[in-house]
Amino acid sequence: MEGIPHPIPRTVEEVFGDFKGRRAGLIKALTTDVEKFYHQCDPEKENLCLYGMPNETWEVNLPVEEVPPELPEPALGINFARDGMQEKDWLSLVAVHSDSWLLAVAFYFGARFGFGKNERILIRRKRLFQMINEVPTIFEVVSGNGKQPKDQSATHNNSSSKSKSSSKMPLTKAVKMSPPPKDDDESGEDEEEDDEQGATCGACGESYGTDEFWICCDVCERWFHGKCVKITPAKAEHIKQYKCPGCSGKRARV
Repeated sequence: MEGIPHPIPRTVEEVFGDFKGRRAGLIKALTTDVEKFYHQCDPEKENLCLYGMPNETWEVNLPVEEVPPELPEPALGINFARDGMQEKDWLSLVAVHSDSWLLAVAFYFGARFGFGKNERILIRRKRLFQMINEVPTIFEVVSGNGKQPKDQSATHNNSSSKSKSSSKMPLTKAVKMSPPPKDDDESGEDEEEDDEQGATCGACGESYGTDEFWICCDVCERWFHGKCVKITPAKAEHIKQYKCPGCSGKRARV
């Protein structure tokens, strides 16, 4: 049963460490310890929850009795669905709920403690989310659909690297965006600038998604959904230098 017997995380690094520990425990339950986990989720028992612990362990137990609970609670009654679906599908379902719970716990700590300074709450929450987003989700690990680490895009920062045919090109390092301002009283955090960056479509404004085709304008260096600028992956392969509609229009008016 989950309480807070472990040290309470108060900084971004501590919360991320707590997240990684719980995540490791949950992955262990759904992969290497799956047989033990399966047998503990007896449908004849009461509503059961899967808890991941900061020390990389896991347990199946009843939910806490206190209301409201000290921490957000994981999905209730995971044992009832065990015999009603294929084992692989059931494990994937538990994995998705476990991912949601991990995010809830991480941002509970962020909301409660503010990571030390109120004026940096939003920046630090964004940084935490980006750190979390760098690792595969539990669902991706369980289902075998893990994503590539984003730092692999570091070798593609020059102009020749902006491949027009890749539908899942990591954009974190390629996009030029200004990071949020830093406090004057904090130093030694230059490495945070890369973490503060994100990517949005220059046409629709939606955030980058790894399952969508994107293309970069070689003039303004903004990224666009292929569907927003009517460019398909096949068409992009034959484009030597792509100009977005905005840049093409500027040249036409000159």
